[in-house]
Formats: sequence, C-alpha cells, structure tokens
Amino acid sequence: MLLPSIANYRLVLGSQSPRRQSLLSGFELPFDVRVLPDVDESYPDTVKPEEVAEFIARKKAECYLPQLADDELLITADTIVWNFDEIMGKPDDREDAIRMLQRLSGHVHEVITGVCLSTRTKTMSFSTSSAVCFATLSDEEIIYYVDKFMPFDKAGAYGIQEWIGYIGIEAINGSFYNVMGLPMQRLYQALKGF
Repeated sequence: MLLPSIANYRLVLGSQSPRRQSLLSGFELPFDVRVLPDVDESYPDTVKPEEVAEFIARKKAECYLPQLADDELLITADTIVWNFDEIMGKPDDREDAIRMLQRLSGHVHEVITGVCLSTRTKTMSFSTSSAVCFATLSDEEIIYYVDKFMPFDKAGAYGIQEWIGYIGIEAINGSFYNVMGLPMQRLYQALKGF
C-alpha cells in the first residue's frame, strides 16, 4: 500500500461536488461519499481572507464528526476565489455569476482551497493557493458560458475544466487541481503524513 499511514482507515469524502469525487478517485483508493444537507458555510469577519477556505473546511468537518466511525478518515474541503479584496464564493444567481466573471476578466486572481482531514481523535488542515490569469472576455462570451454551463455551484462562477477554462485561462501559477477544488499533490502528502 502506498499510504501505510492510513491503512487502518476507510476514507470518507464529505462533499457533494462531482469534481472533488472525480479527483479523489484518481488516487485509486476506495472511499465513500457522505453528504450532509445545509452545512453552514458562513465565517466571522475576524477570519483573514486567506484563511476563510480552511476555516470553512474545518467547520464542515465538525458537522460530520458525530456520524464518523472510529475507523473512518474524513476529507472535507472548501474553495474560494479572492479578487480585488472580494471573496467570491458560489454565485447567488445568473446575474451574480455574470458580475463575478466580468470582475475576473482580464485580471489575475487567487483560488484558495482549504482541506481538513479528520478522524474521531485527530484533525489537521491546510490551504493551498493558485494564481489564475484570466484573459479579457467579452460580455457575449461570459453570458454564453453562464447560460450554457450554469456555474452556480462553483466559487467565482467558473470551472477551469469547462469551456471558459479553454478560452479564458491564460496561465496558472500553482496547482491546476487546486483550481478545480482539491489540491491533489498536497492532499496526498497530507495523507502520507497523517
């Protein structure tokens, strides 16, 4: 086994995100998916922007802990986009998604994913940041993307693996998978050291 540190645990992904499920399956380790309804993703104003995603990932983990078995290792995550002193989570609606993409267009923004690993007796967390350079997009391109792909479940209103990533992402400094929602290499190292 490549990860003897977690050999005695069953992995549980606490996420309804199909992207995180797909990414985690790339480790070729068995895992279960567990979804809790209505996890509160709010945070106090005292949390620094670069710590918000990790704060929410830990908060999600706390919601799952009561149903966690002794031999389960839970993975929770949260992703935010940081742009012009604004934290962009999931858009509220179509107009909010269009507004977010108009603000990202032609600029570099940060994508920060916080990850929390938890058992009934141990918790560790970390966050990873990637800088993403967006090309200048026309309103027509933005509206086409929002109407066709409906990115309402994505931080910053876009998925890098979708059409807008093909035509709009000029460069990335950092992990591509982090921008998708789960920094895989960093997660592997965390599991290895757990």
